[in-house]
Amino acid sequence: MVRLMASAPTQAQTDRARPRATRPDIPVVEFRDVTKVYDGGSVGLERATLKIGRGEFVFLVGPTGCGKSTCIRLLMKELEPSKGEIDIAGKTLGRIPRSRVPYLRRNIGTVFQDYKLLPNRTVYDNVAYSLQVIGETRQEIRRKVPDILRMVGLSTKLHSLPDELSGGEQQRVSIARAFVNHPPLLLADEPTGNLDPETSIGIMQLIYRINRTGTTVIVATHDKEMVDKMRRRVVELREGRIVRDEQSGLYRPDESTTEFAIRLRGELGVGVEGHPN
Repeated sequence: MVRLMASAPTQAQTDRARPRATRPDIPVVEFRDVTKVYDGGSVGLERATLKIGRGEFVFLVGPTGCGKSTCIRLLMKELEPSKGEIDIAGKTLGRIPRSRVPYLRRNIGTVFQDYKLLPNRTVYDNVAYSLQVIGETRQEIRRKVPDILRMVGLSTKLHSLPDELSGGEQQRVSIARAFVNHPPLLLADEPTGNLDPETSIGIMQLIYRINRTGTTVIVATHDKEMVDKMRRRVVELREGRIVRDEQSGLYRPDESTTEFAIRLRGELGVGVEGHPN
């Protein structure tokens, strides 16, 4: 959960940071020759160039450490690129001052593997909080929260605390919180990573429903079976580089035995010498 200013922004402040796609040909997301080098010299992303259009559903795939989460964090402006530029709906992130970042993030829904729910607040309050911090009125909160909880199948869990819910239910709360304000862009970083296969299907069906409303969706995932079933656009990364960008793609087409072994080691967090990374 991003901590925002307590006071409601003026319309002018919001407009200066709000990403806008005034023409359908303007990508919702664009990376232009983006490189990210972390302190210590490790490369998170190397010369990545990518365009994602309005309403697309894109999977980012690849082994642990390949750059998927780096992409997500750059889009949230948690990180700054070492080189290159990133646009969201035609607005260059590098030109947005730090004071305006909270207003940008109001237009980006985020879903994480570990849910990031407030443990001492009910389902209703967890979702309502994301509206309270952007200055929504009580009337709008009372209208929007029950609607989104019905959409995610939790209308009977309004007064439950997170530890009274299953993992799948907690992730549905996280998705409800991310989408309650109907942002134009939804980012999901390993949203099914802690869930069993059957529950994962339900979560991905829900994210797909959100995409069908017109929201652009980017999902970073290791879930090979889910990617292969859904056959959406697949962007594959290895060692920070984009090595494949395929419409209606598979997780790994025509994977050799050697490539399978490399991917498996990455997913298990085991290095080349057999030691954890």
